[in-house]
Order: sequence, then C-alpha cells, then structure tokens
Amino acid sequence: MKQIILGTAGHVDHGKTSLVKAVTGINTDRLKEEKLRGITIELGFASMDLPGGQHLGIVDVPGHEKFVKNMVAGATGIDIVAMVIAADEGVMPQTREHMEICTLLDVKYGLVVLTKIDLVDEEWLELVVDDIKEFTSGTFLEDKPVLPVSSVTGQGIPEFIKALDKLSAMIPVRSSTGLFRLPVDRVFSMKGFGTVITGTLISGNVRTGDKVMVYPSGITSKVRGIQVHNQSVSFAEAGMRTAINFQGLERLYVNRGEVIAGPETLMSSYMLDMSLHFLKSNKKSIKNRTRVRFHAGTCEVLGNLILLDREELAPGETTVVQLRLDSPVTTVKDDKFVIRSYSPVRTIGGGQILNPIPKKHKRFKPEIIESLKNLVDHVPEEIISCHVDESGYQGVSFSDLRIMTNLAEKELYGDLQKLLSRKILICTDKENQIYIHNNGFKKLKKEISLFLDNYHKANPLKTGMRKEELKSKLPPAMGSKLFNLMINQMIKEKDIIAEEDTIRLSEHTVSLGVDQADIRKNILNAYLKAGLAPPYFKELARILNIENARAKDVLMLLIDEGLLFKAKEELYFYADAVNDLKNKLVDFLVSNKEITTPQFKDMTGVSRKYAIPLIEYFDSRNVTIRVGDIRKLRNG
Repeated sequence: MKQIILGTAGHVDHGKTSLVKAVTGINTDRLKEEKLRGITIELGFASMDLPGGQHLGIVDVPGHEKFVKNMVAGATGIDIVAMVIAADEGVMPQTREHMEICTLLDVKYGLVVLTKIDLVDEEWLELVVDDIKEFTSGTFLEDKPVLPVSSVTGQGIPEFIKALDKLSAMIPVRSSTGLFRLPVDRVFSMKGFGTVITGTLISGNVRTGDKVMVYPSGITSKVRGIQVHNQSVSFAEAGMRTAINFQGLERLYVNRGEVIAGPETLMSSYMLDMSLHFLKSNKKSIKNRTRVRFHAGTCEVLGNLILLDREELAPGETTVVQLRLDSPVTTVKDDKFVIRSYSPVRTIGGGQILNPIPKKHKRFKPEIIESLKNLVDHVPEEIISCHVDESGYQGVSFSDLRIMTNLAEKELYGDLQKLLSRKILICTDKENQIYIHNNGFKKLKKEISLFLDNYHKANPLKTGMRKEELKSKLPPAMGSKLFNLMINQMIKEKDIIAEEDTIRLSEHTVSLGVDQADIRKNILNAYLKAGLAPPYFKELARILNIENARAKDVLMLLIDEGLLFKAKEELYFYADAVNDLKNKLVDFLVSNKEITTPQFKDMTGVSRKYAIPLIEYFDSRNVTIRVGDIRKLRNG
C-alpha cells in the first residue's frame, strides 16, 4: 500500500483542524490550551485510507503567525498540501506566507479547500473563488482544484476525498534505498514504552532491532518498537508517519529538530553552502552577515547569512551563500530549507542545500562561487568530481560523499567507478575508501618535484633527500598512504629514483666544482694512504686545511659513492681496505672457527683504537657474531 502524507496550510481559524476531523473523525488539537483557545498551536496528526487503496497520513499545522515555525516543521516530508482558505475571509496574510513556505520547500502537489461555505452566499463565494485564482496564479497551485466544503454540514467532503484519492494516485512511490533519516517533530514518554519520537520518515527504512544515532548529539540507541498510524509494525520506509520507541534512551536526550539515522551515516555542521532565493515579496534587500532563522527538517537554528558574491541580495534574486550557525544541524545535499528574519519574524527566503559539510569560504572568490553554482544542477558525476577536487590532498571518503551528493549507495559506487576508470579520481585508501582528484595528484607531483629540485640546488653534493624529510615539507592533511602512492607512481614513471631512504630527481647527478673536485681527491688520497689507521675527520680537515662544513659535504658524497664508510662518529675508513680485511677475516674463521680480539688486532696491524670499531662494524654487518670474548663466522 502506497503511503502518502497530506499537510494542511492556511491562515489561523480558517478551519484546517475542523476539515481534518470531518474527513477522519479525529480531532488533532490534543493540548488543553488548544481546546481552550480554539486554535492549533502544535502539530496534529491523523490518518485515513483512501478509496483507491492509498493510506493517507495527515499533518495538521498551526495557522497563527506566532507558530509558523511549527508549521515549517510539519511541512517537512509532505507529498500533498491542502491550502485551506475560509470563504468568509478569503486570502489572508498567513495564507500567503504558507504558500511561500510550501513553494520554498518544493511541494509539487496540492489543492485548495474553500471552507466555511455555509457562512456565505453564492455571490460572495464566486468573488472569493476569483480572488483565489488570482492568488494561485504562477504558483504550484495554479489551475489546481478549488473545492468548496463545509465541515459543519458535510457539504463537499466526499468530493474533497475523491480529489485526494485522484491526486494521491499520481504521486510516485518514494525510494527506500537512500540513507535512513527521520527528523523528530515530537518527543514524549509512555508508561511501559519509554521514550517515543514521531516524525515523517523522509528517506531510507528502519526495522525493529536496528541501531540508531541521534544527530547532532551522537547518542546511540536501539529501536525497540515501531508504529505507523497507531499500528505496530516491524518495518517502516520513506513516506510513512512513524513513531519509534527506543531501548534505554532518556527523554531528555532527544528533542524536536534532531534527526534519527544510522550510526555514523550522517555528519552535523555549523556551516552550510546553499542556493538561496530571496522572496520577491520582501520590501528591501538583505545585507551580508544578516542574522536569520534557519528552518530545515524540523529544526530552527539562528545563524549569520554570508553573501559570497555581493554585499546585498535584492528581492526576487537567487544566489549561492554560506550560512554560519550558532549550533550544528544535520542535513544532506538538496534538502530544502526556509529562512525567516530575526525580528520581526517572517519568511524571507529559502532554497536547497548544496553542501551540508563545507569548509569556511572567503568571500568574492570566483572559483568558489563558480564551484557552488555547479552544484545546483550538474549531473552526479560532475558534483562528485567537484567535491573531491575541492578537498585537496585530504580527499573525501565514500561516507561523506553520500551526504554531499544524497545518492543511493549503489548509484554513488557506480559513478565513482566511472570516474576512477577515466582517471579523474584516484583511490588513495581502499580500506577507508578515500578519493583524491587527479588535479590534486598532479599538483602534488609538481610540489614534490619542486622540493627535490630546490634541495638538489641547495645541496649539490648530496645524492638525494631523505624520504621522511620530504614528507615533512608537504601539507599535514596529506596522509602517509597518499605520499607513498605518489612516490611509487613517480618512481614508476621514472620521474624520481629512490635509493634506500633517499629520493632524488632522475636527472639529478652530483656535480663538483673545480675546488670541490680537488677536495674530493685530497680526502680520498688521505684515506687511501692511511689504510686501517686513518685520522679522525676533524683532524684530517685541519691537516688538509679545508673548512669543516665544505669537507663534510664532500665526505658525505664519498660515503654515498661507497668509497668510504663510517665506523663511528668522526671515524671513517677507505672501503677497499676494509673489504680486504673482511676477506682475510672470513678466510681465518673458515679455517679456525673463531677469533679473539687480540688475534683480530694482530691481523689488522693497528691499535685497539681502530681494531675495536672495525670488529664491531663486522658484527653490525652480520659478518661475525660475538660469543663471549670470541667472534665466530655468523653463517659458519
């Protein structure tokens, strides 16, 4: 059975609640104050089965100007609006404001109900109908049925039900494959049940036993029971008026305006990127940083409106804006919203969410403004590409993209695969499904090449830059997985060469100046002549009359070339001399199985000052192994 939600709208005391009672037999005014004052203050709910088999849930909203915020909360998720206009008064201020709200919330289906016809004559009735036709001209209710009824006599009620049945049959079934979201419009406690919340399930589905989270608080609970129109069910889906009671969730921990959804499926934000239409009915322009009331779903939050491309927005104009809020809200892309002025309170505009979790934007940035405009009506692949490109090196996760695109999981996955296959996007973390744009990948490649080029220029005698040092130069937002992916890609493309823990540009070669070539020659000759008894390096630099820093640069080059090796701080040996010693040592151990330190000292012909560092070097290189006071061949 298809589930349809009907919402009433219209001026105070125009007979909305009486109409619902005449159709369903249910009085939706449940509060004592409502019955005493004779006006609706809070949202009321009823339901009925239509002749064609559709089940109709009804949300009766307040008409008084003081309770428009409750009306906006009730308008969330409705399929059909019944714009109620009393025949004895005609179109009134709240009739107009409710029409604007329904238009801003993109309600597409509706009809006009002309109530209290028993109070007027035929001639007056004709005048009111003409007035209504003029009022609805150019709106979504233009040319829609105007149904005269009397909730007192019952006149026109069967025709109203018949019109609802016909209209309901036209409404498409909502998809239940999206993210489960239920904006809370009522919270109460029931003895034996605990905390109960109600709302219109605007997307996805929920089952008893499901784990859920309250947003933005992050409190988790479990669905204990579900009711749809006072009937216990095990499953509810998009389009249903739903009541849920929770296991172990205190009444104090959930409020109207919050959203019930799956754990970690949504994100709350203090900022929203939006497309805002400023109503033509406004008398003057709205300025940057104006204080406003933001309504989306069932929430009302104060915030400042940031105009990104101008200082003022004139009546009737539409532009992209960023809203900075006093407290976080939980939305997804394309959610509709309404903006009301701070004081005096009235509806001034609305539109759709473009990015529910944006970064803070600077004003008058053409690339940001263009990017946001592209989010309004571009195809999903372009929207995904735009978000990932804007994220830079940090990338965007699959779960965040679901919120930022409002696509079903299967559809989003398919679009991502297309972008990956065309190499527009790159997956940098398969486990967490993080994506970066190829533009960012290319930019990072240029940055790495530039860092290495600058390093080579500053250190011409060093073969390369240490890998960790290079990573430290790059933005912190770039993780290790992206860095390693980029390095491997650049190695594969032969842009860079990695040797042990150093990285260099492929075209980089060590180039010595004339004086440096002389220094190299002198240092190498000194170590060649010294054999296994070289002087400490500082002493050698002094003997050769070379500035210590310049001598050290050439020394590092000789180590990189494998001509010298470091035994300990300031003590270096000529590599060929050590290799000859290694061959002698191995031959000795093959024949004798072991060697003592004095024996090794005799073999080298040098003092303990050099013999001990040499034998410890062979230990470190896994040539020998120390067993007590002797050494053995490690693989012998």
